[in-house]
Amino acid sequence: MTVVAFESRMADQMATLIARHGGNPMVAPSMQEIPLANNTEALDFAKDLMAGAVDLLILLTGVGTRTLVDVWKTQFPFEAIRQALTNTTLVCRGPKPIAALKELDLKPHITVPEPNTWRDILHTLDDRKPEGLSGLRVAIQEYGTANTDLAQGLTERGAQVRSVAVYRWALPDDVEPLKRTLRSILDGQASVVLFTSAAQVDHTVKLLGATDELAGFRDALGNTMVASIGPITSQRLRHHHLPVDFEPSHSKMGILVKEASEKAGEILTRKS
Repeated sequence: MTVVAFESRMADQMATLIARHGGNPMVAPSMQEIPLANNTEALDFAKDLMAGAVDLLILLTGVGTRTLVDVWKTQFPFEAIRQALTNTTLVCRGPKPIAALKELDLKPHITVPEPNTWRDILHTLDDRKPEGLSGLRVAIQEYGTANTDLAQGLTERGAQVRSVAVYRWALPDDVEPLKRTLRSILDGQASVVLFTSAAQVDHTVKLLGATDELAGFRDALGNTMVASIGPITSQRLRHHHLPVDFEPSHSKMGILVKEASEKAGEILTRKS
């Protein structure tokens, strides 16, 4: 089967996994990570953090956590950064920000269990802070696109919420490989399509919308198995009225490819 994926940083690893499980990989980068140069927003936030003006910091990604600290280190001593983080309630969404904190010899005060959605963050805070969030100054380390649902949920619970954008995603400089891959899907040449992030979904939709081919893409996916790595990505697919045929037992790339290979025949037969 021809298996499409939209990995960028992990493109080679994804292609190897697909081939290992018998597929013909067609991997097209769909995004690039753009650090925010001269990130005054992050530096202004650091000043408030060190002044004790932040009660709770929600860390959404490992890369974002590391980048945030790297930005701060351009202006502040590392020990001052560590002390400020130690004095702030740290909430980690999943293992990657936990690992980033461990590199700083820090531990989170609150961890959010799988599948690590914004709803899980809110439920965890409800459990850990039954007195509520009224009056608490809460910051969200953003991870590309703004998590408006999380911010709204925190605001509804009485928190004073601010978002700190650390990096953003953009389409690759060269979008021709992505365009060719999307054309292959539109022409019915792909059996399986794998999405491993919400940003991949947004970028494919953006490119298809620019050429008025989104409706045709939806039709083409009617005969294709669409596999999503987890609930956050699935939510974004459904938001754009795209199908979700499969989620793996754990939100990991290797498990996604392995379990998708086991289910593809059955799902494609059903969809046909």
